[in-house]
Amino acid sequence: MTSPPALAAYACDPLRSRGRLHAEPEDPTRSAFQRDRDRIIHSTAFRRLEYKTQVFVNHEGDHYRTRLTHSLEVAQLARSMSRALDLNEDLAEALALAHDLGHTPFGHAGEDALKEAMRDFGGFDHNAQTLRILTRLEHRYASFDGLNLTWEALEGIAKHNGPVSSPPRAMAEYVKTHDLGLLSYASAEAQLASLSDDIAYNNHDIDDGLRSGLFTIGQLTELPFVREAFDAVRAQYGDLEEPRLVHESIRRMIHAMVLDALTETRTRLAAQGVGSVEEVRALSSPVVAFSGGMEITIRSLKSFLMTHMYRHYRVNRMTSKARRVVRDLFAFFMEEPQCLPPEWQKLSGAPGSQQAAETVADFIAGMTDRFAIDEHERVFNVRERT
Repeated sequence: MTSPPALAAYACDPLRSRGRLHAEPEDPTRSAFQRDRDRIIHSTAFRRLEYKTQVFVNHEGDHYRTRLTHSLEVAQLARSMSRALDLNEDLAEALALAHDLGHTPFGHAGEDALKEAMRDFGGFDHNAQTLRILTRLEHRYASFDGLNLTWEALEGIAKHNGPVSSPPRAMAEYVKTHDLGLLSYASAEAQLASLSDDIAYNNHDIDDGLRSGLFTIGQLTELPFVREAFDAVRAQYGDLEEPRLVHESIRRMIHAMVLDALTETRTRLAAQGVGSVEEVRALSSPVVAFSGGMEITIRSLKSFLMTHMYRHYRVNRMTSKARRVVRDLFAFFMEEPQCLPPEWQKLSGAPGSQQAAETVADFIAGMTDRFAIDEHERVFNVRERT
């Protein structure tokens, strides 16, 4: 297996990978990072993303983003931008596809509820849960638990948002046996996957928010960056019907963010003079980034979405129900672990113990939206068949 063509000196080369925790023979048809990507795609956790929410609970509509469609959109951005920067596309794609595997049902509402439920047991963090899934909870291979991904893939997941000085319990436990260098930055590919996540969810939440009627184009175009995009589309195409207007405008916003990130990243790479992936990790700030002006723009977009979408009363009502479902299920299974499915009972330990809490959290975090709702019905509705 040869190196991918035209890799930059600061890119991750699969031939120089630090390897896997459990040694395996190399594949004759795929690089190490291509195998990582393929293992993620074929995992149970990846399939479950189809029925895990972004903002809207799964049953609310067929056209809203799910964790799966979001992950695919992030992967597309990460791969395209990696190619432009001569980074390793396969590693960036793998990280993009895996980045949301640890999310609970019901998005951040579910995570908040599970974090509160786990407060006395080391807390809960979706990024650490992703690492737990990839290294322990997937049971597919005869020789090991997890997916046995490369060091570079696991590093990129662990340091999804930069260096980790106070790792969550699950992550801290893992790195005792497999050091992922948590105090440094991750590779440029990992940084790019994280930035692609920002581009995707900001723009696509705008699309979903408009589609759902949570806010209007008039409200949205009070933001200068957005108004410029919509005005440019109207100037070129005249009076378009709203779906085309929205799509064309969001395309331009994504394009502007991508070009800004590529320009800023090239500037930083040149200024730092990095010549290897180790030099990227050793820097005191990310090398893949937006410009200062675009950072301000993105903060304004996030603020708008927080006010007009994430805290909209319709969303609040659904997230309140979602938190209740997660709280109820956690309390019930902690008190009565004998009501867990048999394969989970074996792992649960004594009621109220640390082991029981981690097992219940793993069980709930792995649920899809619809499974969690159905399980709540099965457990608490006396007329519902178990």
